Amino acid sequence: MDAPLQEVHLNFDIFRKAFEQKDFNACTELLPKLKTMIAQMRSLPPMYEATPNAVGELAVARDIYEHAVVLSLKTEDEEAFERDFLQLKQYYYAGYGRLPPSPQEDLILGLNLLRLLVQNKTDEFHTELELLACLSPTALDNPCIKHAVELKQSLMEEGGAYISVLLARQTMPDDISTYTYARYFMDLLEKTIRDQEADPPEGDVKYDAAFFEKAKESAPCKEIPSLQFINQMLSCATKLGQIDGSENDS
Repeated sequence: MDAPLQEVHLNFDIFRKAFEQKDFNACTELLPKLKTMIAQMRSLPPMYEATPNAVGELAVARDIYEHAVVLSLKTEDEEAFERDFLQLKQYYYAGYGRLPPSPQEDLILGLNLLRLLVQNKTDEFHTELELLACLSPTALDNPCIKHAVELKQSLMEEGGAYISVLLARQTMPDDISTYTYARYFMDLLEKTIRDQEADPPEGDVKYDAAFFEKAKESAPCKEIPSLQFINQMLSCATKLGQIDGSENDS
């Protein structure tokens, strides 16, 4: 391992220690330095030079950006999630066939699809699915990806399917730390709906192709059509605890 790569690992160890200790302010301060260091590596995007340490550099850069994505959720920074995910995606493609698949890849890709649903970016959602299909013929069969697609389909149904998603989030447990990853996007979704209800257009209230109806207060949770999809997505999100290695979140 050459000196620059070794220095990256040393600084990344400091970052991960702060991450494990939930010192996210320290992580936020350390992250720009790590990004600057890996930006000097010519084997990484956009240069992709075949250097002697290319595989090791790709691996550590991918790991850094995966932590950056999770950090953005920990700090509830939607812009940082989008920005760091766009960087991370390059390493998923650059490392394909050169690195073992990351155990976090499908989970993070699924959460990004959830982000696009929350932001009502339908065209980008479908573009991401096409890219995933190009990356791997079986990518769309992954549970995290598949459930995001099923959730998208449920949101397009008439009869308050989108409102059903909001009702479903009320059943999410409060004592499991990794549920906060998906809950963050659901909070944003709820805010979007509240904003639309506060200033609705004339006629039917629409969000993309979903139609809203007044939620029935007496409707039991078991009748919520999207509950299964949300719980499945959240089940995938719980596996992201492998990154921080924690069971509880403060």
